[in-house]
Amino acid sequence: MTTPPFPALTDLDGLPVVEVSLGHRDTATAEHWLASLHPAPLLACTHVVRTPAPHVAWSLVFAGSLPDSLAAQDLAASGPLRDGRAVVFPGSAALTGDLPVAQVLELSAIDRVEVLGGGAADPAALLRTNDFVRPLRRGGELVLTVMPAAGDVLVPFETRNPTPCCADHA
Repeated sequence: MTTPPFPALTDLDGLPVVEVSLGHRDTATAEHWLASLHPAPLLACTHVVRTPAPHVAWSLVFAGSLPDSLAAQDLAASGPLRDGRAVVFPGSAALTGDLPVAQVLELSAIDRVEVLGGGAADPAALLRTNDFVRPLRRGGELVLTVMPAAGDVLVPFETRNPTPCCADHA
C-alpha cells in the first residue's frame, strides 16, 4: 500500500482546533467566507448552532499560523475536533469529476463511502462528484453518504444547490 499524498486525519489530532462563529445564516454563506481564508485550513467542518440564534459555526485546523483575518479576532481554541460536516479535508481538492469509489478513498481522507439506506458502496462503482463532496466527520472518521443516480452512477447525498423544503407548496 502506498502512502497517501495528504496527511491522514489522525495526523491532525495534535494540531490545535480553532472554533469560529461569525453568525453565518447558511452553509453557502459560510463556505463563501471560508474560501476567503489564506492560508486555507487543512480541515474545516461546519456545525449548526441553535443558540442564541440559528447559525453555522466552524471548527478549523491549520498547519501553521492563522490567517491574518482570524488572528485579530477573539477565537475559541478547543480540544479534539467535534464531529461535523467537512468542507475542506485532506485530499478534497482531488475529488472532481467522475471517480471510482476506490479512488475517492485513495485520493482523500474519506474513510468510508456509504449508500443511503444501504451499506458500503462498491469500490468499483463510479461516483459523479459534481465537484461538491461534503462527508460527515463521525467518530473520528470521514463518511461520505451517496445515492444512486441516473446512468448507473452514485452521487453525493448533499448537493450544491438543494431544493428547499416545501419549495413546491410554499
